[in-house]
Amino acid sequence: MKLNIREFIKYKLLNSLFLGLSVGSIFVLYAPLNPSIYSAGGILLALAMLVVAKFYYKILNIDYFFKISLFVEVVLLLAITYFLLFSYSYTTAFIIYVGYQITFTFGSYLVRAETLFLKHSKPIELVDVAKQKGYLIGMFVSYIFYEILERYFNISDKQTQVYFIHYLLLLAQAIIIFYLLKSFRRVS
Repeated sequence: MKLNIREFIKYKLLNSLFLGLSVGSIFVLYAPLNPSIYSAGGILLALAMLVVAKFYYKILNIDYFFKISLFVEVVLLLAITYFLLFSYSYTTAFIIYVGYQITFTFGSYLVRAETLFLKHSKPIELVDVAKQKGYLIGMFVSYIFYEILERYFNISDKQTQVYFIHYLLLLAQAIIIFYLLKSFRRVS
């Protein structure tokens, strides 16, 4: 496999846009969870990250970089879909929390692999700038989205607002997966 840097930059911009869109919704989604869940989840996350780091010798290659990136994006897609189908409950909050924790498990790995496969400072710079732009755009769009819901549709209930933004997140996630797939090419 070979990394298509131009498409990868688009992927990372959209990936960070997703983060910007979703960051405000997490507080509403996680409301039913007990604080002890965050402590237990943090412990499990740290342990899982240790396991992943122990396998760097095996997985720090372009094939695993693609597979793990795709796995992370599909987990997010499934979590969003689950939420849209089953809405708010303790179970939904827990499943979404676990989904995000699974994606965070691979965070350090993905950053290391990204740096390794981008190789040079200019592509790394372009990716990091794209990430910041995506995050800012996502935060701005989510702000405008929530304001429109409240001012023009009289939807002030936070849970309803967060539910509706998940349709935008679902669309964004589908586009993210599309650009992720375009970012990697098979080399014969």
